Amino acid sequence: GDWGTQFGMLVEHLRDEYPAALNKETSQDVDLGDLVKLYKAAKQRFDQDEDFKTRSREGVVKLQAGDKEALAAWESLCAASRVEYQKIYDALHIRGLQERGESFYNPFLSQVIDDLEAKGLAVESDGATVVFLDGYSNRDGSPLPMLVRKSDGGFNYATTDLAAIRHRTELEDGEKANRVLYVTDAGQSQHFEMVFATAKKAGFLPENVSLEHVPFGLVQGEDGKKFATRSGDTVKLKDLLDEAVRIAGEDIRSRRNDPDEELPVDVKEVIKTVGIGAVKYADLSMNRESDYKFSYERMLSLNGNTAPYMLYAYARICGIIRKAVGVEDGNSMVWPEPAKIIITDDAELQLIRNLVKLPDVISDVEKELYPNKLCDYLFETSQMFNKFYEACPVNNAEREEIKASRLSLCTVTAGTIRLVMR
Repeated sequence: GDWGTQFGMLVEHLRDEYPAALNKETSQDVDLGDLVKLYKAAKQRFDQDEDFKTRSREGVVKLQAGDKEALAAWESLCAASRVEYQKIYDALHIRGLQERGESFYNPFLSQVIDDLEAKGLAVESDGATVVFLDGYSNRDGSPLPMLVRKSDGGFNYATTDLAAIRHRTELEDGEKANRVLYVTDAGQSQHFEMVFATAKKAGFLPENVSLEHVPFGLVQGEDGKKFATRSGDTVKLKDLLDEAVRIAGEDIRSRRNDPDEELPVDVKEVIKTVGIGAVKYADLSMNRESDYKFSYERMLSLNGNTAPYMLYAYARICGIIRKAVGVEDGNSMVWPEPAKIIITDDAELQLIRNLVKLPDVISDVEKELYPNKLCDYLFETSQMFNKFYEACPVNNAEREEIKASRLSLCTVTAGTIRLVMR
């Protein structure tokens, strides 16, 4: 998303408001401030000023053609964006990403058009270059075109997606991928169907490569409408995470003897883990194709299939093990040595049967790409453990070898929760 009409609009806005941003030597010294406010100001001009709209569209073409001033301004915008993105990545513990924005594929776009034309797939239509595919039509029955080059010479998403497919699967200096996943909202399903079909028809796709659209539904407010702020703006992910951490903090403070006391560093880390983990888990625990209502109260609840519940379940099991091995709270965890499993109750057998299903569950999630199945498995595991613990005393087991066996089941259950929750 670092290319296209919106950047032509932003570059032209910077030309008027921050001219120093268009010079590579001075662009690094320009403080662009709040990028959302900058975008809104540029968008308002784009919607209201026909001259500015024309300049913005021409600016996209200039940017794609490598205009020095446009590139300097664009680089300033990207650098400012990365600073903000990194804050989110750090909060979510995202590491090792390799950036591949739309701009990366710009050098490959012209060749895509040339090859499509050479194979008779791309044709001119009303001054633009399009691809017509069998089976796709407008509501009036006329053939539905897939635009690959606009009448002004600019390229669009379909062109970039086709270039990306070639780079990811076909080109020598590419990723050599055999499976490519496109995780976007369900509204883009037809776009990707047409892009994938074109890539296959054009010979851009090796036989052993799978291209898969992984659609997701909408996040709604508790009223069932579009999830937005009171003013109707899109909710920023950073604000959403911060609010979840704030609510988790309030809950933990309310449980302490002195709610106003300064919290220790380790407690602050727990609050952050619970708050951010709750948002991540809530999103992953839903069927990705379904719309769902966003609720802080529900996702931060200690009851049901939530992150706080799973974290509590893990802490509870660790407490059982600490007591068994004689480790005081606050000291490093000591895990007992594995022991021979002795089954004395059906609850033990049911827990074991559930624990050994993990490889199959992971394999199924990898194949079908529904992470909610992993969350369902976790919740089921915690429920099975509760039944086991109620039926089978651990620290008060009748014999040492049975205690060791049950401690092993506790350890494996804790390890399973820890592995999946990571």
